[in-house]
Amino acid sequence: MSVAPSFAPPFVSLTTDFGAAYTAICAGVVHTIAPGATVLVLSDEVRPYAVAEGAMLLVQALPYLPVGVHVGVVDPGVGTPRRPLAVETGRGDVLVGPDNGLLVPAAEELGGVVRAHVLENPAYRLPRVSSTFHGRDIFSPAAAHLAGGADIAAFGPRVAPLPLDVAPPRAEDGVLTAAYLYTDRFGSVIVNAGPDDLAAALGPVAFGAALEVSWPGRAARVTFAETFGSVPVGEPLLLTDSSGRLGFAVNQGSAAERFGFRGEAVAVRLAD
Repeated sequence: MSVAPSFAPPFVSLTTDFGAAYTAICAGVVHTIAPGATVLVLSDEVRPYAVAEGAMLLVQALPYLPVGVHVGVVDPGVGTPRRPLAVETGRGDVLVGPDNGLLVPAAEELGGVVRAHVLENPAYRLPRVSSTFHGRDIFSPAAAHLAGGADIAAFGPRVAPLPLDVAPPRAEDGVLTAAYLYTDRFGSVIVNAGPDDLAAALGPVAFGAALEVSWPGRAARVTFAETFGSVPVGEPLLLTDSSGRLGFAVNQGSAAERFGFRGEAVAVRLAD
């Protein structure tokens, strides 16, 4: 007896800073054009205009999602000459969103950028395009058509996407300087450096070591710890979070609120 082959439906994910209602509109556009697609709202809660935060969510999440079309919209430049893009990755996914660096870290995590094309073909847009809601009018229709099998090259000319504008970590003179990436919902401050960068700046650092984390006008003495519960409740710590990056945190508290952190680069050194 023969068994008919099964085929997974096309998969589309949506990540935005829109909030629920506007993101649901985008999902509706995808469903209308590609009714057979599975559509997942990965998040509609990225902090408004926080491109780096959105990029870090995508780079952490997309490797755990099915191969598909992934829309990312954190787009403070909407309506300006910034380009709308589709980016094909080595794993086979296509990432859709603004050309402001949002998509590039995730593309690199998914096997690298194979090719990127500008979304300018009107056949793959809604009939009327607003100047403020490209998530609805450009990105969601493009994603739906890509999920339905449209060739990425048919959307527009091939280009090189812009990288995410975040400074790399710097290790010198016993100090690690790391750019701010985002604050998670627990108030932990995640920076653009990992444990290897810490070791490059400070040498081997054992769990339990006392460190100083500083930024303009403020400093905090913290414990380098394996996890939150390694220090007493209410105590600050530096740890490696699930993304592999360093996080400045408080056990069962908010480091951002307690220390008045507002998104500056941090310096980490051994405490006196």
